Amino acid sequence: MPYNIIDMNSNYSKLIKINSIKWNKKSILIIGSGNIAEQYCIALSNMKINDVTILSQNPNNASSLAKKFNFHSMGGGYENNLSNLKFFDLVIISLPIHLLLPAAKYALESGQTNILVEKPGSLYRNELLELDSFITNQNIRIAYNRLVYPNFHLLKKLIDDDGGILSCNFSFTEWIHTINFKNNNSDTYDRWGISNSLHVISLVSELIGFPKKLYPIQSGKLDWHHSGSIFVGSGVSEQNIPFSYHSNWESAGRWGIEIFTENNVYRLTPLEDLFVCPKGSVVWKKIPFEIAFPSVKLGLSEEIALMLDHDLEKNIPLVTLKKAIKLNKFAEHIFNY
Repeated sequence: MPYNIIDMNSNYSKLIKINSIKWNKKSILIIGSGNIAEQYCIALSNMKINDVTILSQNPNNASSLAKKFNFHSMGGGYENNLSNLKFFDLVIISLPIHLLLPAAKYALESGQTNILVEKPGSLYRNELLELDSFITNQNIRIAYNRLVYPNFHLLKKLIDDDGGILSCNFSFTEWIHTINFKNNNSDTYDRWGISNSLHVISLVSELIGFPKKLYPIQSGKLDWHHSGSIFVGSGVSEQNIPFSYHSNWESAGRWGIEIFTENNVYRLTPLEDLFVCPKGSVVWKKIPFEIAFPSVKLGLSEEIALMLDHDLEKNIPLVTLKKAIKLNKFAEHIFNY
């Protein structure tokens, strides 16, 4: 199938049409006022959602961010305010990692029922398990935004048309020279594979399944990441797809995924693009794709749309707490946490 002729009922087609849905009557609460919170504000503004409240510990930060978009603001933190707020169609929790789950619990206790928690939710599986046991009929999802990239869902469609995946190779090399070590507590950096590298690993697990056999090797050491700096390994997924990975945090490289089918190799490098190299060729061709809201950080409008349209999310599911637990476990094996 040509890349520009895609089944209109495909998940890719559904994602690129979310801009045709009217979202303006929805109400949103954002807990947090940092950079990611601002990116969510940009997404909501582009979706023409104006009933947005920004709740932050620092009232000046909340007010400054809200004024950029003509949103509402509130200072004093979630502990002091959540129980007094109205019901929102969606609560987005965008805080440092160690505060994500406490805020989610407060939101649940305050009667909010539709909650999007920034990735990874928690660095520790037992905390995710505890929150999962706390849920009755509420809807909580973890915001792995790359899983709803339109190019990723176009790739999934092309893979199906090709007859499926034969093997996979990926890299989650981190640019450690760019990390700001003042933004989070030490655990965030000591478990950086969960804090950050799961961006890549989550995509791989969605494509090939979680591993049933994994042979990980860790080498090297960093002052702030004690389990290693070089990660090499291989395995076989639950779908019987062999895979390998090689990442060196002390050398050069970048995030990337290669998917091998009978007729093609597909590449997500960078993750925001999509390339193909047919069998018998050495030329990589960029595959064009559409985006519903081009001026928004990719994946955020898509996540919001799925959280607000549960019928749509049945077709394109976001990461549940149970799946987030499995992702953490996968990373724990790779990084020997």
